[in-house]
Amino acid sequence: MHLLRDPDDPRRRLLVKLLAAGAFSAFPMGRVLADVLGEKPQKLPPDRSIYRLSGQVSVNGTPATLKTRIGPNDTIETGKNSELVFVNGLSAFMLRESSRMSLGQQPATNTMVNVLRLVTGKVLAVFAPNNPQRISTITATIGIRGTGVYAETDPEQTYFCTCYGVTDINANSDPNSRKTVTSKHHDEPVYILAKPKDGKTIRKAPFINHTDQELMLIETLVGRSPPFVFPSEDYGGPRKDY
Repeated sequence: MHLLRDPDDPRRRLLVKLLAAGAFSAFPMGRVLADVLGEKPQKLPPDRSIYRLSGQVSVNGTPATLKTRIGPNDTIETGKNSELVFVNGLSAFMLRESSRMSLGQQPATNTMVNVLRLVTGKVLAVFAPNNPQRISTITATIGIRGTGVYAETDPEQTYFCTCYGVTDINANSDPNSRKTVTSKHHDEPVYILAKPKDGKTIRKAPFINHTDQELMLIETLVGRSPPFVFPSEDYGGPRKDY
């Protein structure tokens, strides 16, 4: 089955309705996901990195296949109308179209921190607790403390949602602009601007372009589940706006 590239794909809307209606009480989670999204989601075996891909996807400049392994220092790119869902260690990602992302490590106090550099594009990611992470974009540097996050970046701004968990958000253009977000369920999305607007570099943002079922999918690939119960009313459509 092809990837659901369109955020308003009717299959996504169907899944949201099933979630809201409590359909998972009657059907196994894996079966419902498989019917709507394709291959039955489950923890990927150690010798496999990619759950699914669509369109033009490359790893270190080489076209990717389902057999491609993704390592801790690789660079991944997606073309127009393309998407990649993959696992790296204890983390899982959904890299959307027209994106470029590099993985790496940097030394920190008495440890090494995994660093995700989102050069351009959009990514949904989940990370294990007690596993230091950092996300870097053109406009922001974000410390991750075992959480699920969504980011979009371009030269003018970064959109960032702490889906759950704790993040430390820092604006690259202003060392004094920083924010710690503790979130249970998409509580405080923000924009981090390249240039301050009305005296603010970090600004409140709406909830956009990612869903709970997508978080559920990628958490499943690393043997975890999101730390929340799906609400009965908040997700009556494919996206939620405040």
